[in-house]
Amino acid sequence: MTSTIAFALVPKNVPAAETVDIEAFDASGKSLGVSRATKVVKTDAEWRAQLSPLAYDVTRHEGTERAFTGPYWDAHEDGLFRCVCCDTALFDSKTKYDSGTGWPSFFAPVSKINVVESADDSFGMRRVAVSCKRCDAHLGHVFTDGPKPTGLRYCMNGVALRFVARGQA
Repeated sequence: MTSTIAFALVPKNVPAAETVDIEAFDASGKSLGVSRATKVVKTDAEWRAQLSPLAYDVTRHEGTERAFTGPYWDAHEDGLFRCVCCDTALFDSKTKYDSGTGWPSFFAPVSKINVVESADDSFGMRRVAVSCKRCDAHLGHVFTDGPKPTGLRYCMNGVALRFVARGQA
């Protein structure tokens, strides 16, 4: 039996600015297509109650976990990596590789629709920050030193992700 993760239909009275297009995926990693979903917005207190202190700092304040300390940097299981804040599918283990950096790294997101890339000029350098489109959680950064076929390295904070084994809900 394959379980399905689906987003609730957006009520007609929700302004378009409060909705986003998200590609949903079932437990096997199969795309269920793109649909409109309500943007996840919570108060600071709600995020603090939901997340660990480190996950809160990383996802809500663009923090970074220390290399080789977070979950998933050395994970090799088969499945999907979802947003720890809103459960949106972000990465598939089939695109994960060992970058040697101490953070989980992927050569592509499960769907470009589900992530947002933006300029990050902090710390005196130019980087590209990656966040979840549905809830604006900071995930990490993308670099152009990755393997084929994309040449990209999505260097993510493990605490910003939740791993779900393929076939699990």
